[in-house]
Amino acid sequence: MLLENDAFLSELTRMFQRSKNSGSVSITMKRWDGHNKPKPRTGNPPEPTEYKCLFRATARNKKISTVVSQKDVTKFQMAYCTLLKGNLVALKRGEKKDTTKKKTKAT
Repeated sequence: MLLENDAFLSELTRMFQRSKNSGSVSITMKRWDGHNKPKPRTGNPPEPTEYKCLFRATARNKKISTVVSQKDVTKFQMAYCTLLKGNLVALKRGEKKDTTKKKTKAT
């Protein structure tokens, strides 16, 4: 479901809250040129005048997405970063492996 930027952030907050105890939220972002159809193999397709950024989030069976234009990237990233800082509290720390081998005495 394609949402506006502010609606996407508020829905993403709800996704984080729902999956706080169990589950996960997967977020992807990629450059998007505005075309929904694949480029033709023959001929020279027109170059896009402006690239956009496509954000997608998935939690269980709910999927949301938004498109951020170049002029709104800074404002969106600031709001996105504060949202992530507030909701990524349940991350588990990775366990460090002991790299030094314990020497055994041969008697």
